[in-house]
Amino acid sequence: MAFFEEWFRLMPPVTRSYVALSVITTGMCALDMISPLKLYLNWTQILEGQVWRLLTNFFFFGKFGLDFLFHMFFLYRYCKLLEINSFRGKTADFLYMLIFGSTLLLAVSRLTPGVLFLGPSLTFMMVYVWGRRNERMAMNFLGLFNFRAPYLPWVLLLFSLILGSNNSSQDHAKADILGVIAGHFYYFLYDIYPIITGGKRILWTPRILSWLVGNNDEASAVAAAVEDDGQPGGQEGNRFGWGGMGRGLRGQN
Repeated sequence: MAFFEEWFRLMPPVTRSYVALSVITTGMCALDMISPLKLYLNWTQILEGQVWRLLTNFFFFGKFGLDFLFHMFFLYRYCKLLEINSFRGKTADFLYMLIFGSTLLLAVSRLTPGVLFLGPSLTFMMVYVWGRRNERMAMNFLGLFNFRAPYLPWVLLLFSLILGSNNSSQDHAKADILGVIAGHFYYFLYDIYPIITGGKRILWTPRILSWLVGNNDEASAVAAAVEDDGQPGGQEGNRFGWGGMGRGLRGQN
């Protein structure tokens, strides 16, 4: 228990909060304290006043099981990697990225009515942004072939489609594609657009968000130090990563 408490305490703040809320939400559903039917994205219900669905649909990742564990590890790993590397000392900026992505996902969700929970899509957005910001990271898929990190979302998407052609698999693929769309919008607007326009920016972190959460420099530094201890060179990658639906990946140094 002490090890778990220490591991949880050393998570960067945004990652810790998101993982905790997701586990708690799923646990409450497993104990029948609340029904997933009260959480999923339903625009009819939202317009009738159930506005909490705009948030709760991001915190339920399915019933406890192997798929849930893969999703949680996936969420934990890439959320943490972004927070302690690309957004080290920029907690407000990272939170704004998640808010931007969530808002965009909600806006385009009307095009995919079969996707009822957007948590996997937001996680996939993080994977996309991480991959684009680590273009030289070499990865290997189940020992079968090598590829660079920017192709990680597409490899996972392809594997998800190969696993099955039923409606559930198709909905998983749609959720992944939504994540890619949101990730590309953010990456282009935040990383590429200022370069091609001579420094002009469209995305700015609101000052009130910076005032509310600060930058948590110390927390990010501690989490990064722990990550570096377990990974020589402190690269923004990982030796072992897992995708949803049992998808496995191994990064190469």
